[in-house]
Amino acid sequence: MSDLQFQKIELGPIGTNAFLVWEENGADAILIDAPPEAKATIAPILTSRGLKLSALWLTHGHWDHMAGAAELVEGEMSVLGHKDDLQLFENPQCMSSFAMPGMNFQPVKITQWISDGDKLDLFGKEVDVLHVPGHCPGNVAFHVPSKNCCFVGDAIFAGSIGRTDLPGGDFATLEKSIRDKLYCLPGETSLHPGHGPDSTVDREMATNPFVPA
Repeated sequence: MSDLQFQKIELGPIGTNAFLVWEENGADAILIDAPPEAKATIAPILTSRGLKLSALWLTHGHWDHMAGAAELVEGEMSVLGHKDDLQLFENPQCMSSFAMPGMNFQPVKITQWISDGDKLDLFGKEVDVLHVPGHCPGNVAFHVPSKNCCFVGDAIFAGSIGRTDLPGGDFATLEKSIRDKLYCLPGETSLHPGHGPDSTVDREMATNPFVPA
């Protein structure tokens, strides 16, 4: 039986993790987050594996996670995001004050707005959408129960959390999101964050200094 495969790809300019996910022996792939100039790295990987990118799943609208989306979108490709980050997706220049100097952002059209509790299909595997605001209003996590993994965007990192000093950020909101949505997942669940190394729910509950269990 075919199974899910994924490749973690760290991309510049500030070390943002994107995740390319595909089905073994399949023809399509989805990309979770699209950092600036992601296409230059992603396209050769797709070609070498004989894959076609069919969807972009964006964990949130900050520039380092979506600025490469516009150049990747082709044809009927679906692009998923949360409506609370609509302004960031549609008017990304509003982030210029906290982005790298001189960057020219292109808006991305979201074709499917997702909400907390939605169920997505990932090549036959069910995915739970978890709305985890606090780092920004529209941060979502994609939990794949059958694979014991969760792609969390910038909600939580290994030993840290997403910054809350940017527009729309709020520590109390982020703390509640982590406790109510992420710490409730099975302890062995792998957490795949938007920056840095992977972790697990158990590890963060035991050691995260910002949101202790």
